[in-house]
Amino acid sequence: MGWWKKTDFWIALILFVISIIGFARGNEAIADPGQDVDPRLAWLYLIAAVVMLINGILSHWQHLREQEAQRTQQTADTSAKKKVTTR
Repeated sequence: MGWWKKTDFWIALILFVISIIGFARGNEAIADPGQDVDPRLAWLYLIAAVVMLINGILSHWQHLREQEAQRTQQTADTSAKKKVTTR
């Protein structure tokens, strides 16, 4: 599976865009209706984007390790079957 198919990366991108809007237009532009405007709101969205990006990277690395382990196991199984049939 390609990294671009992981939801974590898309969520990180959306959070990053929201934080950029907050920095450019002010925190009032990204605050929920009726919510008190927090002066750190854009920074919080940026931190959340970084956390989601790190989560996506770690998750993708784990996926690649699992795929490699499966390939190694399949190779070992195939070579074991060949040894059995050649006797």
